[in-house]
Amino acid sequence: MAIEFAASRGATLGVEWELQLVDAQTRHLRQEARQVIAALPALSEQGRFPRLRHEIMESTVEVVTDICHTVGEAVADLAASIDALREVTRARGIELACTGTHPISDWRDAVLSPVQRYIDLVEQVQWPARRIQTFGVHVHVGVGDRDKVVPIVNALAAYLPHFLALTASSPYWKGHDTGLASARAMVFGQLPTAGPPHLLADWDEFSEYMATLLRAGTIRSIKEVWWDVRPHPDFGTVEIRMFDGIPTLREVGMAAALCQCLVTLFDQQLDRGYTLPRPAAWVVRDNKWRATRHGLDAIVITDDRGSTTPLRDDLYELIRELEPVADRLGCAEHLKVAGEVLDQGAPYERQRAIRAEGGTLEDLVGAAVTELAEDRFVGPREVAHGGG
Repeated sequence: MAIEFAASRGATLGVEWELQLVDAQTRHLRQEARQVIAALPALSEQGRFPRLRHEIMESTVEVVTDICHTVGEAVADLAASIDALREVTRARGIELACTGTHPISDWRDAVLSPVQRYIDLVEQVQWPARRIQTFGVHVHVGVGDRDKVVPIVNALAAYLPHFLALTASSPYWKGHDTGLASARAMVFGQLPTAGPPHLLADWDEFSEYMATLLRAGTIRSIKEVWWDVRPHPDFGTVEIRMFDGIPTLREVGMAAALCQCLVTLFDQQLDRGYTLPRPAAWVVRDNKWRATRHGLDAIVITDDRGSTTPLRDDLYELIRELEPVADRLGCAEHLKVAGEVLDQGAPYERQRAIRAEGGTLEDLVGAAVTELAEDRFVGPREVAHGGG
């Protein structure tokens, strides 16, 4: 089985942002995506990339960009769609927010979306799929040569903890603190074809592996392989799916910048004849768990001999390493937001700070609503004084 790859022209960008529909009064999720999307046909029914789409549960509206060339263009695209979306949701008493899980809603109250492939998924997988009332951000980065795709995916696997820790936003599940930075990573990771990417040799091996899964009946389409980083042959991209739900547009821009810079760096290294690093599979799995549990406080493994380093230190080094690439791509200001997150707290840290100051779980939802609406971080003192 030969899988065709629709090569992109340069490191183009596409961003998918899964937003919660939150009741403005109760702060619980509203299962009304069908009505909201139907009210915006110009955004949901046009072209190859409709701006609004269903996700698996009706508590979610996914906002999707067109093909963009810069992070600034992608951010502006998302902002325009959200402005239109908010006009409809506020008229219905619904606010928008994004965290990896909703702190107080129960997955058992979720309503399945009317999309057939999601209906089929739940029928096939059952309980693990029924629990996916979770929210994330996916970033596509264009690659111009299919033979570069698998080496880039392998190299990106080393950065799963970096992607997750910066955006981890789901410490709470069904009203309880899970002790994790990202409960979403555990919930979504239970799907049988989710998790870290298989580290393969080249495109031919990827094609043969997909053919094997299809012959075995494990999947019916390669779109059912939900790796944390995966090739997307139809779009001509590498898709980074490791991010938790991201509360602010600024942080979404940060995630897009991080992805575009890393893919561009690896692409250029391949052009110069370098062999990209391919981490050991056990290191990738262990590091993902460490970031899932400890977030930015994780101590990550740096080689297959078991050497370690604080993830915060590694992130500061990574930001510095990527600054020249970001300057060339025009996303330096977006990349700098990563430093702000390291200094001011990732989303899971901001949520726990509110709770430590006496805030309720409803306050956490209110803070997330404010963060998205005003595109800024909300601190515990604001919530204590009614700012959330």
